[in-house]
Amino acid sequence: MKILLCPLSDGGYLYPAIAAGRELRRRGHHVSVLGRSTAAPVVAGAGLPFARAEDFGGQRAFSATWWGKTGPAQYRATLRAARQSGADLLVTSVLCNGALLAAEALDIPVVVIGLSAHLWDYRTGGADEPPLGRTRESRTLDCRRIHAAAREEAGLAGRACRWADSPLLGDALLLRGDPALEYPGAELPERVRHVGPLAWEPTPARAEAEAVRDHLARSGKPVVYVHLGRFFGGSSLWPRINETFTGGRFQAVVEQGRSTDPRPAPGADILLVRKPWMGPLVDLAGMVLANGTSAPVLASLLRGRPLALSPNGSEQPLLTGACVRAGVAVRVPNTPSVALSTLLESAWDDDGLRTRARALGGRLATPGSAARAADIVERVAHASAPPKEDHEYAISRPR
Repeated sequence: MKILLCPLSDGGYLYPAIAAGRELRRRGHHVSVLGRSTAAPVVAGAGLPFARAEDFGGQRAFSATWWGKTGPAQYRATLRAARQSGADLLVTSVLCNGALLAAEALDIPVVVIGLSAHLWDYRTGGADEPPLGRTRESRTLDCRRIHAAAREEAGLAGRACRWADSPLLGDALLLRGDPALEYPGAELPERVRHVGPLAWEPTPARAEAEAVRDHLARSGKPVVYVHLGRFFGGSSLWPRINETFTGGRFQAVVEQGRSTDPRPAPGADILLVRKPWMGPLVDLAGMVLANGTSAPVLASLLRGRPLALSPNGSEQPLLTGACVRAGVAVRVPNTPSVALSTLLESAWDDDGLRTRARALGGRLATPGSAARAADIVERVAHASAPPKEDHEYAISRPR
């Protein structure tokens, strides 16, 4: 089977797709990747063939920053790349409306790799779930509206959608978290399955990792790993980070992540980095401070580290609420009157928090995440396979 991976090219979306893709390749399938040119070195390091989205008219089409505006461009790029590669199936990520539309136009199945927790409406239950940033219904309706607008612009509005009841899920949506991160008593939609974290990232050069380790060893203070996501118009953590890690109990290694304005203060015990990997950094830390995005949350839990989470938008409030409910994280209040240093010290010394993080991380670390994802991909392909002549017509006809 020919499989085209077409996730967003940001690491938090690309890396899980690579994990699944490598397992599918091990099983004998032909797997290739479509993405932004900046992803080429990472994909090459994973040993998978790569196609530049820019060569198919997909500038910005696989950027998490631009996901809501680039659905039509992503659709065209995915359509062209899938035709060129003769793809039988697509594997994409949440928020990739263009890839969903390309699969629909080509009459081929598509599997969506999701986040740590389900973003949208439950099948049943969850009616008493408190709104975390926004209600689940509001989030679902907004994402469906963006999908419908992209579908209309792609010229597909006149045909029936094969997932009319829930077009955002594709033929299967794979969640990378644990059932403990879903609201108690809620039931996931039929096509949504937990597979585990799909953990993969580039291997750092030994000298690069040792340089970080040596720098932190010179201070000798306990290490907090800080991973910053987008602020979505919310307040920056930098003033509180500087205050907390200047002359205090801890030092920090701060992954700039997707924040655009790093401001470490002179004299602060802060090492600012921008790396394509985070595992070795979390290994050096005893705790993780983040905004509540899936990648650092999963990396932290897989290593049994407790979390302090300061959410802004998108999935951040939802996942933060789930982690606090599971007893593996504390929420950082938005008000600066609550000292971040005091909160971190309390969380660091909380044996119960650390024990629960290890327990949940142990479940997430159960081997076979990529195999479970590959099993679902193969089942979807088998269940959705059109007659050979119909598939060849769909994959070759102009659009």
